Amino acid sequence: MKFMKLGSKPDSFQSEGDNVRYVSSDLATDVIVTIGDVKFYLHKFPLLSKSARLQKLIATTSSSSSNEDNNEIHQEEDEIVIPEIPGGPASFEICAKFCYGMTVTLNAYNVVAARCAAEFLEMHETVEKGNLVYKIEVFLNSSILQSWKDSIIVLQTTKALSPHAEELKLTGRCLDSIASRACIDTSRVEWSYTYSKKKNLDNGMRRPQAVPRDWWVEDLCDLHIDLYKRVIATIESRCKVSADVIGEALHAYATKRVPGFSKSSSSVQITDYAKYRALVGSIIELIPEEKRSVSSSFLTKLLRASIFLGCDEETGLKNRVGERLDEAILSDVMLYDIDLMINLVEVFLNSRLGDDDDVTAKASVAKLVDGYLAERSRDSEKLPLQKFLALAEMVSGFPRQSHDGVYRAIDMFLKEHPEISKSEKKRICRLMDCRKLSVEACAHAVQNERLPMRVVVQVLFFEQARANSNNNGSSSTGNSTPEIIPASRSTNTEDETESWDAEDIKTLRGELASLRLAKNQQQENNNKGKLVKGGGLGVSRVFSKLWSGKDRSGEMMSSSGTSSPGSVNDDSKSSSSTNKKH
Repeated sequence: MKFMKLGSKPDSFQSEGDNVRYVSSDLATDVIVTIGDVKFYLHKFPLLSKSARLQKLIATTSSSSSNEDNNEIHQEEDEIVIPEIPGGPASFEICAKFCYGMTVTLNAYNVVAARCAAEFLEMHETVEKGNLVYKIEVFLNSSILQSWKDSIIVLQTTKALSPHAEELKLTGRCLDSIASRACIDTSRVEWSYTYSKKKNLDNGMRRPQAVPRDWWVEDLCDLHIDLYKRVIATIESRCKVSADVIGEALHAYATKRVPGFSKSSSSVQITDYAKYRALVGSIIELIPEEKRSVSSSFLTKLLRASIFLGCDEETGLKNRVGERLDEAILSDVMLYDIDLMINLVEVFLNSRLGDDDDVTAKASVAKLVDGYLAERSRDSEKLPLQKFLALAEMVSGFPRQSHDGVYRAIDMFLKEHPEISKSEKKRICRLMDCRKLSVEACAHAVQNERLPMRVVVQVLFFEQARANSNNNGSSSTGNSTPEIIPASRSTNTEDETESWDAEDIKTLRGELASLRLAKNQQQENNNKGKLVKGGGLGVSRVFSKLWSGKDRSGEMMSSSGTSSPGSVNDDSKSSSSTNKKH
């Protein structure tokens, strides 16, 4: 930090309590200057030689005192009162010491207050050559405003000294100094006075690295938002800084200043909501129009903060978050309520109208919604059935390689809402395509007592079909299964649909286990035909029994080309049998 020493005499100012300051001298003081609640016992001559304002005040006081019949003490000491002076008693003391020729040290923290106080006291060259105003101006121009860090410190101090600092153009000069240095070529930037991020180390030696374009963003984070806005605006006007650098600057500022935006700021206690609303609102206003200027994570966190604080700029930010919802991660959206999440998905859908080729983005949103519903389902009070269905159905047509996420969300919801009816369970399960469940999800589903029996049978069927297809050397891999030709639609009632007993399901599970065992033995013995035939025959008989019967036909799965993924026909029926063959 740059500093300047003025004067050569030792500092002889003394204190008496908190509100009295005096000069230790053989000469008796002859003037009392009251600044606020502090009294300064001083001598007229040093003050009159440097300050035109004090000359006027003392002359007025002396003239008034001479016309009154006062006692001897008051005749010896004139008293002048200055209710307010820029910087208060501390800045006046700097000026007074300069008048006495005592040693005064000016630095980035007190130079603005001293400059404003000197201007207030009219300590100009017309009073005496080399006066305080002149010396401070030299110090500012030659040292302070030539330093990056000192310019930032000085700018911070101007906030408390407004409007005096504005009238003297000190604020504007600091802004220009900061902007000019932020715009210089990075090859001229020195690591020693900027950019607080850690340098890379290579075998204990510092490895040279290029200075990044955003080297200055962290140094400005301590500025008040009003000054920060002016700095950003000045930088943008002076040089062609890219939008992503401005975005990085806003991210760094929000991380440090907005409560709850990051882990380090999550413990900040909010006592002034209006202050933080203005802060978040200003950050939103500063976001560049370019779509990729800030990250999706930054937008989601900022939206969360703006909703919590009740900012007016919330709507525009919602649109920006929704348009880039495919870039969001689950941890960023988990603090959103279900209504907001529905709104964001609606914005995303509207932004993708007519864009059927955007498969990757839609798949990302589908995965995000699946994860959100699964986690939100843990709180049964905050996620009613209709809200769950509303959000899930919005993305039901989105492409998914696997429906494991859908199954997890459904299973978690059923676990936390055991009171819902069978028809409601079936409606939820329509969201899931059993053909796209992984082997692990199928293994869990067939043992899941929360699922409707019809869905369990479907899972068993498609798992058997997949295993049988693999045993027969089918080219199908992963989660795919052979196409199933649907039977005619049944008109049986819901009670008939649920008429299968546990024995039927137990039989299917046993046959599926036998088929898996046959597959393993087949791989070991390299004898395909015989084992596959034996393993598949029993299962075929069981399914034949469940599908056939007098005037009974059912549909396990609607055609994949005419229904949404995972639809389960709750109008399908089953046939119960009293004669079972194993």
